[in-house]
Amino acid sequence: MERPLIVALDFESKEKVQTFLCPFQEPLYVKVGMELFFGEGPSIISYLKEEGHRIFLDLKLHDIPNTVKQAMRRLARLEIDLVNVHAAGGINMMEAALEGLDMGTSSGRKRPNIIAVTQLTSTSERMLKEEILIETPLLKTVLHYAKLAKESGLDGVVCSPNEVESIREACGESFMTITPGIRMQDDPHHDQVRVATPRLAREKGATGIVVGRSITKADDPVEAYMRVKKDWECEINA
Repeated sequence: MERPLIVALDFESKEKVQTFLCPFQEPLYVKVGMELFFGEGPSIISYLKEEGHRIFLDLKLHDIPNTVKQAMRRLARLEIDLVNVHAAGGINMMEAALEGLDMGTSSGRKRPNIIAVTQLTSTSERMLKEEILIETPLLKTVLHYAKLAKESGLDGVVCSPNEVESIREACGESFMTITPGIRMQDDPHHDQVRVATPRLAREKGATGIVVGRSITKADDPVEAYMRVKKDWECEINA
């Protein structure tokens, strides 16, 4: 199974993306989130594809089923590699998202993988209960959402590294677990709550990791990328 290291391009403009990517000597797997996509539009996807990068378009769609279906139909035409929705939208919405992706994928091309956000890695147990008013424990909520995503036909979920083992047990080895909240040991957590190092995410069996500020805010992003990559690709029993 492919285990990508996905770099979060959390920049406000194409110019800053170009400045960041210029020193790299290889195509990357990158994440385009709301800030960059809403600022630059679909043209940023075209640029990244022309440069050979693979793309996770991280827009976390969450709306009524038909709206999500039609949005996914349009997003599929961008020929991205990975896209996501919020599992909290429910089975009908997730099935509609998958249908929209199938409709929008060009003949002869593989449709983009689609995964569902379970709970954001900025969500704590306290926040879940006191602000979102969900009394079910966080892990049980995440597992429930993961099972709904699998039932809907999605390829996997976005989750914390701490939840990967339970999701793999519940949903199978082939069900993708993409984990943000990745930090090197000495890096600040910022607004993330449920975090882990690349090595720990690998040991727990994560399919892929998303790394942002530990690379993009480093004094030497290429060196930081290689350090994260080495930690992520380590032999588990080493």
